[in-house]
Amino acid sequence: MNITADLQSLFTWNTKQLFIFVAAEYETPRNSLNQVSLWDAIIPAKEHAKFWIQTANKYRFIDQGSNLRGKKFNLTLHWHVMPKTGRMFADKLVMSGFRLPDEHR
Repeated sequence: MNITADLQSLFTWNTKQLFIFVAAEYETPRNSLNQVSLWDAIIPAKEHAKFWIQTANKYRFIDQGSNLRGKKFNLTLHWHVMPKTGRMFADKLVMSGFRLPDEHR
């Protein structure tokens, strides 16, 4: 997985840190939103908020019950701005167009 992001604009005088994670998101007949967290990190300061990393999944993308075979899914980068004081703010960037193979182990 290659992740490039510039989240420096999220840091203000009131930002303590950012929590970011990448999730695979998909629909099933039972649930309109299912999420599997694949990677996460804490960004402690503005100077670390512009980055490029190449990494393997931190967490396994597990298909319990073979529901994902041949299914479409999105990869979504989520971020949570943790302030020094006040309410936490969250947003995301959705990257669509991914599909799992019909057969996998």
